[in-house]
Amino acid sequence: MKILIVLLMLGILSALAGAGFFMLRKGRAADPQGRAMARALTVRIALSVLLFLLVMLGWWLGWIKPTGIPIAA
Repeated sequence: MKILIVLLMLGILSALAGAGFFMLRKGRAADPQGRAMARALTVRIALSVLLFLLVMLGWWLGWIKPTGIPIAA
């Protein structure tokens, strides 16, 4: 479960980096409307929603347990 969460986080970061790359190349690219950047951001959103649902499912099934912040007395 932890490996899948880490892989999704890396996928989210790589999609965000790809969108930034396409944003910087927008003036020189053959795609003036920015479709590649929009596609990368769409992938990032889809992966983020998938990660959220996976964390909620893991919590519901008991695979992930919230520990909270320890309170010092």
